[in-house]
Amino acid sequence: MEKNKAAILGASGYTGGELLRFLLMHPHVEASYLTADKHAGRNISDVFPHLGGFLDRRLETLDPDALPEDIDIVFLALPHGESARVVKELHKRNVKIIDLGADFRLSHGVYRDWYGEHPCPELIEEAVYGLPEINRQAIKGAKLIANPGCYPTSAILGLAPLLKEGLIEPDSIIVDSKSGVSGAGRSPSLDHHFCEVNEGVRAYKVGEHRHMPEIEEVLSVYSGTGVNVSFTPHLIPMDRGILSTIYVRLKKKRTTAQLIGLFEEHYGGERFIRISPEKVYPSTSQVRGSNFCDIGMRAATENNTAIIVSVIDNLVKGASGAAVQNMNVMMGFEESAGLEAPPIFP
Repeated sequence: MEKNKAAILGASGYTGGELLRFLLMHPHVEASYLTADKHAGRNISDVFPHLGGFLDRRLETLDPDALPEDIDIVFLALPHGESARVVKELHKRNVKIIDLGADFRLSHGVYRDWYGEHPCPELIEEAVYGLPEINRQAIKGAKLIANPGCYPTSAILGLAPLLKEGLIEPDSIIVDSKSGVSGAGRSPSLDHHFCEVNEGVRAYKVGEHRHMPEIEEVLSVYSGTGVNVSFTPHLIPMDRGILSTIYVRLKKKRTTAQLIGLFEEHYGGERFIRISPEKVYPSTSQVRGSNFCDIGMRAATENNTAIIVSVIDNLVKGASGAAVQNMNVMMGFEESAGLEAPPIFP
């Protein structure tokens, strides 16, 4: 049976490489058109040698008008601002669109406060936030998906059950997240050279990271109450992975077993959510290369607080794996199609 055809615009970055890896395993979709301006004319296996022998595709210059007519779905792995301008052109066509950037994740006013004027404000209301575990029904009928950010994915999945049930104070949430260096992208930067990141951990954009309003807005809509988050990201010297430690104040006493039961019920049947047993806390090493989010927790009955630990691979569940999961929901495929690879260990 002939496969559906996908285009990846911005295929030479880390998220583009992961999209290609998962689409190579997909039973219903193939990556047939790839762009990467600075590598245009080269073969994708020259840019990603690990794909040699698996994929033979020429990289093209980004031009929405040059997109082949037979493309069914377009993934955009482009810088913020650039995605919106391309989406504006692509939206006229009969294609599904998944934007892995930040351009359609926020409401217009919040976007303007954090990023400036939006290049394509008329499409913001049409975009659907693409986290299937909390927004599956809306994703099914969408044409334009805003793929979630990596930090927000780990935080939202760790908080959603508690906020949905009204169990925590929504203005007392602290999210402390640590990410591998690949989260900063593949473009060279002094801050991300080996000598700059090795043997050290540092906080950055404290209280002003652009993922903070995304966490707050999505959880506020989902829970129906205003959510305020104190969010601090950290860069740690590893390739990939995010660990978010989330501190919350409970409205009344709950045991750890009760919280685990709540999470298991809330996420029952979710293929890519795994809840750790009591006194077991997940590590980024157990989700590496996979689309899983593993969550552990502990309640402190003596002071009505709880700590949630949420781990993902920032390039997979935090980016490309989520994009493929969204595509599967949009296209009516099995949601786990192309994503059933177990994590890589060690």
